[in-house]
Amino acid sequence: MEIKRPALYIVGTPIGNLEDMSPRGIFTLKEVDFIAAEDTRVTAKLLNAFDIKKPLVSYYEHNIRDRGIEIINRLKNGECCALVTDAGMPAISDPGEDLVKLCASEDIPVFAVPGPSAVIAALAISGLSTGRFTFEGFLSKAGKTRRQHLEEIKNEKRTMVFYEAPHKLMDTLNDLLMALGDRNVSIAREMTKIHEEVIRTTLSGAIQIFKDKKPKGEFVLVIEGAKTEEKPLYDIENPELRQSIKDKVINLVERGLTKKEAIKKVALEYNLKRNQVYEICFKK
Repeated sequence: MEIKRPALYIVGTPIGNLEDMSPRGIFTLKEVDFIAAEDTRVTAKLLNAFDIKKPLVSYYEHNIRDRGIEIINRLKNGECCALVTDAGMPAISDPGEDLVKLCASEDIPVFAVPGPSAVIAALAISGLSTGRFTFEGFLSKAGKTRRQHLEEIKNEKRTMVFYEAPHKLMDTLNDLLMALGDRNVSIAREMTKIHEEVIRTTLSGAIQIFKDKKPKGEFVLVIEGAKTEEKPLYDIENPELRQSIKDKVINLVERGLTKKEAIKKVALEYNLKRNQVYEICFKK
């Protein structure tokens, strides 16, 4: 392994369990010239655990503009920097995104040192579809942007992953239920930590659970996508087809099936919803 200069290294750090820190991540943090951290106090604990002694500079939401320019200037002068966040992969729903953009605009090499990701970990253990998914970060704050966000995702067919803080969890669950309907959800809490927990339920079920249990820790919500409605195999506005459906239902009822059983059987045959068959047969 070697460190290149100038360069920015995006270093993944544990999301809870220090044993998840990779050997390459430790090597990189030991060899770079300085480390840019979301919270220098949190990162100092990580460095102490692995006996790493390197200069730290803060890089977080409220200083990204000025500090970003400082870091870029140091890189232009031939130094290399490791960017870390408090937990997980930097630049994912994280201020580090801006620093990577700055490096890209200045043709400064950026290298990834992969590490734990709460998004991928929660998705993997969710029990929901993982073939296609979308990461939504934190649901937009209250107001117009939140309504727009919910409107944009209500018909999303891919599995969706959200981050949420404990004090906002109930509001988010209620808003998601109202916007999406009652979907299956996996709620991962405190992943890789001592009190790690995964709750697999529905949005309405989750609301009931957290009414009686105060949310604690950081949460990742994995929500199933909207179901794809199957298109009918037949044109149900066709008069001849409608008459045929009526005749079949009447025939089945005369042979001893209940009206409900007959409708269900015919609906399956024509790939229709039961209420569609009912309307054809019994609504004038």
